[in-house]
Amino acid sequence: MIILAVDLGLARTGLSVCDKGEFLASPLCVIEERNQQKLLEKVLDEVKNSKAEEIVLGLPRNMDGSEGQSAENARAFGEKLQTLSGISVILRDERLTTTSAHNYLNNTDIRGKKRKAVVDAVAATIILQDYLDFKKTLI
Repeated sequence: MIILAVDLGLARTGLSVCDKGEFLASPLCVIEERNQQKLLEKVLDEVKNSKAEEIVLGLPRNMDGSEGQSAENARAFGEKLQTLSGISVILRDERLTTTSAHNYLNNTDIRGKKRKAVVDAVAATIILQDYLDFKKTLI
């Protein structure tokens, strides 16, 4: 099934998608939008365009596992996304995904404005690939 992942941010939100065989996650795009309603509409457009059958949404937890305001915002966004899309939204711990994304980009020597434009999509890809790998352990 096609799964779309969302790395929710205040200014930029990264999206990634996997192939139908759930083998590989790939960056899709970064949406630059601060207005939550407009962001929701743009994410829903990408859900429809990619023909996603499931959504994975990054849940930002603190390093001790507790949840703060960002996690509350993600949960509320996820509920709206599930209601409006009619498909399942899975919350997935996203601790250190942005740090990992920066490390990947360091290894590929992507810097400056180019990095800013892709780091959130790379973080969404890490969230999705982690979820895909987890699903394989359930089989």
